[in-house]
Amino acid sequence: MDSLPLDVSHPAVRDYLSLVRLQVLTPLSLLINIATLLVCSVIVNPSAGSIIKSHPTSISPSPSLIAAYIVAIFLGQIGYCILLVVARKPETKRTLVKGVGLSLVFANWLMALWAVTWVLEFFLLSTILLGLLVLCLLYSNIALLTYHPPTSSRPLDMALIHAPLRFFLILPLSLLFSYSLFITLGLYYSPGHPEHYDRFAWPGFGVTFGANLIGLVVILMRCDIVWAVAATWICASIWSARPKPAPVYITVIFFTVLHPLALFGTLIYRRLTKREGSIALPPNEEHDVAAPRGPREVDAEALWGPA
Repeated sequence: MDSLPLDVSHPAVRDYLSLVRLQVLTPLSLLINIATLLVCSVIVNPSAGSIIKSHPTSISPSPSLIAAYIVAIFLGQIGYCILLVVARKPETKRTLVKGVGLSLVFANWLMALWAVTWVLEFFLLSTILLGLLVLCLLYSNIALLTYHPPTSSRPLDMALIHAPLRFFLILPLSLLFSYSLFITLGLYYSPGHPEHYDRFAWPGFGVTFGANLIGLVVILMRCDIVWAVAATWICASIWSARPKPAPVYITVIFFTVLHPLALFGTLIYRRLTKREGSIALPPNEEHDVAAPRGPREVDAEALWGPA
């Protein structure tokens, strides 16, 4: 056969081929990411969790809570991969191809490579990979919100595309990149001297306060449930790993309470303003009475009877 019976230059054909490519590459990258993290967390010694314990900083998280967070990321991506196969709406396919595209594939590869560099204690390379991961996920999230915003008419898109991508972004953006950078810069103390836990407290305060302040602004502006849950989860993972210097501990406890309150307050405010906007104003009776009336047609036969 000399040529394909399809015009591969046609936009619809290109989009179809892009979708097929994503249906293959996205699950493959997810499997590689899961397998790599399992090996680095369970089989390799030192494991990813033991690296956290051997390099305590003022923002060190609880390894078990971070592991649970990563499991939630993987579950969301499994739903995303299922949607890649079963999607039928053109808008959903367009969001998958144009909005996310290969950025999630690259993000899974970057996270797998980060896990390898983390257990090998190549912290500078680990920080660079996490920075690239943040940029990759930030690009895809901005593209989704700008060109394919979530809508209630497509709830599966919100649950299986927007939510997993945003949940994935928040972990390296709010915690992992800063934590790896702290270790790279030597802002950690020896686990054999826990009395030094208050060292580098103010850099930790600045990072946690800045990350949570950004999250709070997003929650208030967008009523973002995913960001509220993820930010609260990360705060809980930080204060649950004791000891912590007072500035960091107070900050994460404060935002653990503030994020849900901000979400509920924004939900109530939007509900009240929506209800007030939907109340119909009563008709202006005075205007109706004063309005001039034109002549009416009279049925002469009904009024005078048949002739």
